[in-house]
Amino acid sequence: MANPEQGNQTVLTEFILLGFGNLPELQIILFLLFLIIYIVTVAGNVLIIVLVVADQQLHTPMYFFLGNLSCLETCYTSTILPRMLASLLTGDRTISVSGCLTQYYFFGFLAVAECCLLAVMSYDRYVAICKPLHYEALMNGRSCLQLAVGTWISSSLMADITIFLMRQLTFCGPNEIDHFFCDFIPVIKLSCSDTRMMELITTMLAAICTLPPFLLTLATYVCIITTILRMPSTTGWQKAFSTCSSHLIMVSIFYGTIMIVYMLPKTDTLRDLNKVFSIFYTVMTPMVNPLIYSLRNREVKEALRKVVTKYSAVKRIQTVLP
Repeated sequence: MANPEQGNQTVLTEFILLGFGNLPELQIILFLLFLIIYIVTVAGNVLIIVLVVADQQLHTPMYFFLGNLSCLETCYTSTILPRMLASLLTGDRTISVSGCLTQYYFFGFLAVAECCLLAVMSYDRYVAICKPLHYEALMNGRSCLQLAVGTWISSSLMADITIFLMRQLTFCGPNEIDHFFCDFIPVIKLSCSDTRMMELITTMLAAICTLPPFLLTLATYVCIITTILRMPSTTGWQKAFSTCSSHLIMVSIFYGTIMIVYMLPKTDTLRDLNKVFSIFYTVMTPMVNPLIYSLRNREVKEALRKVVTKYSAVKRIQTVLP
């Protein structure tokens, strides 16, 4: 702890992330588990990005946004898991105040970006299924680029404002964060500044940045399901549903766990349960993204088959050549 003085109070320069420190006998098991999850997550999402870039068949709006999502998920999980892995391996649970705020900046930025990107992807599916004749006009290359850039810039702006306000806080009380990463509520609880105005502003920002994307996603899927149910043929119904089922699963997991974590009462009984559900949207969602899209998507499986076939052919040629 550093100790610059402010009156009779000592200003903190470090926090302690308690994480899963109450389970000392499981530290190695948790380390191995999260290490495997991290490797699978990064490998799976990087594979999706490579397939989208390399395969001409996947140069469509849906896969353009999927590539953006995979890039986001790789960064998202890398914001939290490496720090958690180091803590589990070494037992060092300290993190500097600046490091904590930096982690929260990237977490908040990427979480908002995911909300917006999931809404953009649902809009893409809405246009493809409900307005197929207008799809090429509405989802052209320029429109897709504008939607993607708008998602990243607006999310960054929201995170910039939030972190600017958080940097005005003074931390001089307890230094233990009962979480495995620096989330907003556990961090501001440690501040000895008046946080009421900042909490009001950040709540309004969070509502502006997450509620419209959620409502847009909800509305588009109501329209999509209504359109699918009106289709006369079972074949058309199955084809239409298969194009959006993977995305619907991702949306359900992401929003479902976030609602549980941030809307349930913050009681001592639910604190550990909140940690478990936080793992779902910070760790599990990025991992299942490539699994869901690769296992349930014919185009991705075909692109993967082409890459494997091409790689096998190259290896055979290298073996034959002296």
